[in-house]
Amino acid sequence: MYNSGGERAVQRGGAAASGVLRSLRRRPGVEMLKGYHVAGGPIRARGAVAAAQCRGRGAAGGGRRLWAAAWVPCSRAETAAAAAGLTAAVADGGGGKGLAERLRLGSLVEDGLSYKESFIVRCYEVGINKTATVETIANLLQEVGCNHAQSVGFSTDGFATTPTMRKLHLIWVTSRMHIEIYKYPAWGDVVEIETWCQGEGKIGTRRDWILKDLASGEVIGRATSKWVMMNQDTRRLQRVSDEVREEYLVFCPRTPRLAFPEEDNGSLKKIPKLEDPAEYSRLGLIPRRADLDMNQHVNNVTYIGWVLESMPQEIIDTHELQTITLDYRRECQHNDMVDSLTSLELADDDTTNGSATGKQHEQAHRPFLHFLRLSGTGLEINRGRTEWRKLVR
Repeated sequence: MYNSGGERAVQRGGAAASGVLRSLRRRPGVEMLKGYHVAGGPIRARGAVAAAQCRGRGAAGGGRRLWAAAWVPCSRAETAAAAAGLTAAVADGGGGKGLAERLRLGSLVEDGLSYKESFIVRCYEVGINKTATVETIANLLQEVGCNHAQSVGFSTDGFATTPTMRKLHLIWVTSRMHIEIYKYPAWGDVVEIETWCQGEGKIGTRRDWILKDLASGEVIGRATSKWVMMNQDTRRLQRVSDEVREEYLVFCPRTPRLAFPEEDNGSLKKIPKLEDPAEYSRLGLIPRRADLDMNQHVNNVTYIGWVLESMPQEIIDTHELQTITLDYRRECQHNDMVDSLTSLELADDDTTNGSATGKQHEQAHRPFLHFLRLSGTGLEINRGRTEWRKLVR
């Protein structure tokens, strides 16, 4: 069912092409809000109705405000009532949760074993192709993983640690990340991400994600990662104890659930070490202050950007990244200098010299190997593999 009044108003407002509206306008405003949890539960009816049906003009009476799927005229008094309703919803019934947690568009699913959250792709999160960058996707995966940990009561210090881990100064660190993107969302699209974690043998844990276009329900990407436990003081890896495992497994699926269930999927494929000399390189990359995370280390997503820095421009111009796999081997500090090396990955029966130009450049999918090293010592930081598909314009 269409909200006809809202549809006409949207057309008058010139916003019919908005990705947000494309994903939401087929639902009446109040219905759109039912699935989202604010103030510890569904938004209060009064605030939701007022907000969903109101096109606010602001305190000065100028401008228009988009809420839900419709532009509907309202008075200043109605605007104030909508704001008051939402404020009351946040303040009342929060159950001790922080303001951000009560306002974000995410919550645990009914069985409590996974977490879903929706995000609107913002203008500064898209790249030259007018779609979200792979760094944007990776940042959203990281965000929803942290929010999941927070929602089940784990620490908010950036490490998602359990009580026993904090007592013993143990943290989780990423050992592998694998992302596949089937369709990149555009500016204004709404992406729903579901995530869950589970045990991974005796030495670590695993976190998976599924990304969907909220408007169509289409799966647009999947990702998986492996994490190992490290002593924060000694920086040495440590086996996961039974006590720690019992603390987090209670929030994990009872039977294994994999974002990539196929036995021969790319997330399991071993990445060979890329030997120098590489075909392409960017030397002397220096971490910026903005690349450091809350734990004073280079953020995992920064490594993706460094890997892409040495990709040949002719591939960047004609292809888009479909799959990226990274094996993290060493921490990178703020005063390190990094070299990024890239070469075309040759098939076993490939007898060419490995050039990314010519006939190979015309192929629909191109695989590359990557290597990040410390400039001074040559020590390995990261090795990776990417696959690129022909860009359809």
